[in-house]
Amino acid sequence: MTGDPVHLSRYTRTAQLLHWLIALALFFSFSLGLSMADMPVSPKRLQLFSYHKWIGVTVFALVMLRLAWRLFHAPPPLPPTMRPWEMRIADVTHHLLYLFLFAMPLTGWLMSSAKGFQTVWLGVLPLPDLLSKNPPLGEALEVVHKWLAWMFLGLIGMHVAAAIKHAVIDRDEVLWRMLPRRRPPGPAP
Repeated sequence: MTGDPVHLSRYTRTAQLLHWLIALALFFSFSLGLSMADMPVSPKRLQLFSYHKWIGVTVFALVMLRLAWRLFHAPPPLPPTMRPWEMRIADVTHHLLYLFLFAMPLTGWLMSSAKGFQTVWLGVLPLPDLLSKNPPLGEALEVVHKWLAWMFLGLIGMHVAAAIKHAVIDRDEVLWRMLPRRRPPGPAP
């Protein structure tokens, strides 16, 4: 380890990789979810649902890995220039992001089970149904899954906006700690 404060305040490469893989997977999952929502029933729609479910299971697995990694690798401290209320909001937001990262795949899996559609990851690995077939419950879970998706999207938007605010307005290291390379040289914040 070097004495470079930028180096010391960064997330590990593994945490960065998992963060960006999850972010990319969420982008595709939300895109698929929006594009297939109003499609008529067709082979194309069923294929998109399969892709959406595969991504959801993958996100769930990546989040489990990320949490396991985090057990042994504490996140870097927030800059001391942040106000206490900003630190508290950051903490609450990160806990909510993890909650949604579990709730979204889980409600989707429960919904599929209740609707009688087994989840088969990547078309090869059948996952056990979490519920017995129950179409009314499946419809209710679909509503819950959609509402959670919109709330999650709003929370992600706040997370991204905060990262941009830290980079552009505060000019601190918050965004740069999650990027794979160091902050470019320039005037000090």
